[in-house]
Amino acid sequence: MEALISFKNIVKDFDGQLVLKSINLDIYENEFVTLLGPSGCGKTTLLRILGGFIEQSEGHVYFDGIEISSTPPHKREINTIFQRYALFPHMDVYDNIAFGLRIKKQAEDIVDQKVKKMLKLVGLVGFEHRAVTLLSGGQQQRVAIARALINEPMVLLLDEPLGALDLKLRKEMQLELKKIQKEVGITFIYVTHDQEEALTMSDKIVVINAGEIQQIGTPIDIYNEPENRFVADFIGESNIIAGTMLADYKVEFDDQVFECVDFGFDANEKVDIVIRPEDLDIVSTSQGKVTGKVISSLFKGVHYEIVVATQHRQYIIHSTDNVELGVDVGLFFHPEDIHVMSKMGSY
Repeated sequence: MEALISFKNIVKDFDGQLVLKSINLDIYENEFVTLLGPSGCGKTTLLRILGGFIEQSEGHVYFDGIEISSTPPHKREINTIFQRYALFPHMDVYDNIAFGLRIKKQAEDIVDQKVKKMLKLVGLVGFEHRAVTLLSGGQQQRVAIARALINEPMVLLLDEPLGALDLKLRKEMQLELKKIQKEVGITFIYVTHDQEEALTMSDKIVVINAGEIQQIGTPIDIYNEPENRFVADFIGESNIIAGTMLADYKVEFDDQVFECVDFGFDANEKVDIVIRPEDLDIVSTSQGKVTGKVISSLFKGVHYEIVVATQHRQYIIHSTDNVELGVDVGLFFHPEDIHVMSKMGSY
């Protein structure tokens, strides 16, 4: 399948500072792709290069097989929604949504038909003549989406568009955006530093750090099979442990040898091991693979976050059951709960 968008060896520097370092990425039609990483990692810069707002220092951008680096933004079949929605405060909801079509001098009956379709899509029927300044943050977000989609772009770019919303509304809009993307059937490219947002919404996640792609994969792949320490640490909470891969399916850490499901490493290769907090079970000391003492227990709503100090380290455990402080416990995990990563490229 041909990629809709291809970034080829994209480099960007600002005043001698490298922001993007040889980015290669393919994005396909109808995908919901999230560029995920910490502030300053280069994800918004990559989005702005695709939108045509800035130009790369090196490399090429292809859209539907055509190099578009010299194509101005208004001639790209791409629309962008920023964190600040930039709605026109002197226009009502209807006129904000209709603006792009009227600029193109489309007939008013066609404008009316398309605006009504967009209002239905984003759940704002009945708000046509409401001043945008009187709308809630979530409603303003919907107007911005409708205004961007009415021009029927092939790609919609979203640069942290939910950042200004409160937590509950943000979660609602995550589901709403995913639903809208499926209904309109176009490619969404979404920028965020919020791991949960990326895991909830995406078909594909591109993890970026310091201007370089660390991993590309589905949310399940990214979470369960991180390729290096940075990804493991950035996506959810992790127990990251230095160890040695003795042989296929055998790894040593904390002065013990454990069975695992990983293979293909060199004998006695130094590795990093990830065990997710939810994959650790608190059991009796006689049943545990490692033992230690409970030194902390915090109620987090859905679970307790429990810290157990062993001879070698402190383990974080997520459990629906609380455990008293000071109690000696065992920690049990299965071979498939151990994920082994190469130290190469780790951060």
